[in-house]
Amino acid sequence: MKKKQTASRKNKGILISFEGIDGSGKSTQAQLLQKHLRLSGYDVEFIREPGGTPVSEAVRELLLSRKNDGMSSRAELMLFLAARAELVDKCIAPALSAGKIVITDRFSDSTFAYQIYGRGLPGRKVREANSFAADNVRPDLTFLVDVDVATAHNRLKRKRDRMESATRSFHEHVRKGFLALAESDKRRIVKLNGRKTAQELWDDVRGAAEELIERRKIKKLC
Repeated sequence: MKKKQTASRKNKGILISFEGIDGSGKSTQAQLLQKHLRLSGYDVEFIREPGGTPVSEAVRELLLSRKNDGMSSRAELMLFLAARAELVDKCIAPALSAGKIVITDRFSDSTFAYQIYGRGLPGRKVREANSFAADNVRPDLTFLVDVDVATAHNRLKRKRDRMESATRSFHEHVRKGFLALAESDKRRIVKLNGRKTAQELWDDVRGAAEELIERRKIKKLC
């Protein structure tokens, strides 16, 4: 069986992901990092999951639309994985091969937290399917912005999509899933306190990201 690899072991670039329940503040930190690194002269590809390609964005619409509240858990999983496969093939793999820094707002850890811990799907089957969809690509560094569900939901001012509008119990299970993943992979996953200010979080993110970039000797464009 093909062994799982982090992005950097297969390619010249690095893959950095941001994870957490909706309302955690992860997207803000992902945006801050990509802007900072671009201004610093690095070649950066910024993407979101699901999304990033025409096919994946179309799948995103299906997954997040409240019109599809009755979607089965297995169908939901297959759609997330289809969007990921397209994104890896069309965006992530080429960017890593070109030596770019890829920053993604969600990746495989979200599938484990939402579909295994949240939906209760069988872990072994989900992991095997994800390995195939992601072509065994894993992040080199993951930031998990952890915050309690009540605080996270209070931050969601806009109308909630299909995933965000799931029950509180569902999101509690998802959070437990993220925490379990962080505990099992401390070398890759940096757990951050989502109740900190955006600036405090950014200081933590920047330090860890810059340390990885320096260690992997990623070159600037100029």
